[in-house]
Amino acid sequence: MRYISTRGHATALSFNEALLVGLASDGGLYVPAAWPKLSFGEIRSFRGKPYAEVAFAVMSPFVGGEIDDVDLQQMIEEAYATFHHPAVTPLVQMGPNDWLLELYHGPTLAFKDLAMQILARLMDHVLTERGERIMIAGATSGDTGGAALEAFKTCDGIETFFMFPDGKVSDFQRRQMTTVGADNCHALAIDGSFDDCQTMVKDMFANQAFASRVKLSAVNSINWGRVMAQVVYYFTAATALGAPEQKVSFTVPTGNFGDIYAGYVAKQMGLPIDRLVIATNENDILARTLATGNDKLGSVKATITPSMDIQISSNFERLLFEAAGRDPTIVRDLMAALKHDHNYSLPDEMIKFIRDSFDAGAVSEVETVDEVARIFRDTGYIADPHTAIAVKVAHDYADPEVPMVTLSTAHPAKFPDTVHDATGKTAHPPVWGDIPRERSESVAYLANDRACVEEYMLKHSRLGLEAYQSHTA
Repeated sequence: MRYISTRGHATALSFNEALLVGLASDGGLYVPAAWPKLSFGEIRSFRGKPYAEVAFAVMSPFVGGEIDDVDLQQMIEEAYATFHHPAVTPLVQMGPNDWLLELYHGPTLAFKDLAMQILARLMDHVLTERGERIMIAGATSGDTGGAALEAFKTCDGIETFFMFPDGKVSDFQRRQMTTVGADNCHALAIDGSFDDCQTMVKDMFANQAFASRVKLSAVNSINWGRVMAQVVYYFTAATALGAPEQKVSFTVPTGNFGDIYAGYVAKQMGLPIDRLVIATNENDILARTLATGNDKLGSVKATITPSMDIQISSNFERLLFEAAGRDPTIVRDLMAALKHDHNYSLPDEMIKFIRDSFDAGAVSEVETVDEVARIFRDTGYIADPHTAIAVKVAHDYADPEVPMVTLSTAHPAKFPDTVHDATGKTAHPPVWGDIPRERSESVAYLANDRACVEEYMLKHSRLGLEAYQSHTA
């Protein structure tokens, strides 16, 4: 399996190389040169199998034999043994043909664990075999940072820095990043928005002098390994509901487009998905783009659903690549327009391609709180606000003949104030996911300035300090 950049100017890489690099040198995102296909018989065989077994079957075609099957299987089993539900991602029925897929039973109570736990093991394995070390730079709107720092805290060859917008994540999310207590894990509070943090990461990769000096890598959803791992639960959920004989639809609360793009990948592999429905908050860039064909950036509004407080949806570039017939010239032009003019208009054939598979809806903050309350009132189920947004949008696109699976991406305890305002109830984290109040926090408060952040990273990591001392000697 070879991986190519959506912008066409970076060298094609093997799985292991793409895994470690993350972002392509031309600023693009890596995708498989061709989609692996699973037969209906193979998909049908997933019914009733343990999650780890399905994960191996789905992931191994993307790995392409670069990691020994025995090692890969062991890493997968270890990764999902960290989850606190025997099904890993259980389905909960909310009504006729209406289901929630709970993705928050991992160590940090968010769906990001499903990718991060295996990604850390894969990267550590490859680096150990090569005798190499790397530095990870990431940006988070809430959950990714905590999941990454938790997953990578035992990886001796990896130094991990995660930036988050200061004051724009929940207290629980912040403490998950700042209380890890590992010397190789660093939480950076940036004076800006998530988009500022995400742009800074991309600019670090573009700064080749810095990126090569510290062997920079990424584990945001731009890293193909993240997408690959998220594909798995689309297969487990759909087959539990009758696939491949039965088509299934999915509604996904998303800002950066990675989680729902994984559903698109599952469809390319042969899973009979009917509709993929994008659910977003008032930062409705994805819904507006699908409605108008124009991606025009606006300002980011801080909301009670911070994981969707995004205007630049990085993974949307991967879908644009497919919609453009895999023509990187078109993608380069669109991304250049977005960077310089803060907007682009999609050709009619591209927007038609996207609308053929995707729908989208946006939900206001008031509607979000009302939906958390409605779900609790009607079912007794306490949903986090991101899940509530998706449930509300899912109702608009439900087909009574097709099971609708709504992805529940975070435990309600991560957003206690919103849940309490809506339901009058306090959502307590499970014992295994709690963060004692007495646990001290470690965080650096930094300006929204790439040079400042790069200097901090150089001076506060083993790998960076070695590179800094070598450079200044």
